[in-house]
Amino acid sequence: MTGRLTARVPARRIFGIHPGLILAVLDIIGLLIATYLATVELQGGVPVCGPLKGCETVATSEYNRIGGIPVAVYGVGLSLMLLSLALAWWRTDIYTLLLAHYGLSLVGVLFEIYFLYLQIFVIGAVCVWCTSYGL
Repeated sequence: MTGRLTARVPARRIFGIHPGLILAVLDIIGLLIATYLATVELQGGVPVCGPLKGCETVATSEYNRIGGIPVAVYGVGLSLMLLSLALAWWRTDIYTLLLAHYGLSLVGVLFEIYFLYLQIFVIGAVCVWCTSYGL
């Protein structure tokens, strides 16, 4: 069984690019968004949302923290783990790393669905930064 977990399966390139690098770029974008949101929250501010004003409402809601920690901090942690997995898969082609990335991504997507539900139906406002992270 251990052999299967560490098997190296060459990835099919997309336009000559290893898909691990594509995942890494997407993970960096998510990391940048989550870092912005976490930094603003930890400094006691609210994210700038422009004319939409939903970010302020979401940022000041009771759902902005889990266990006293801003939700965006969890996003930073998730993004760092996903980025590490993507880069490791790119460097090694160990298929299990891709599966781990998929699994963690699924956890993130499920949380994003729940958080979007809260924004729309409970909080009554949508934060474009929060929603962008989930894309």
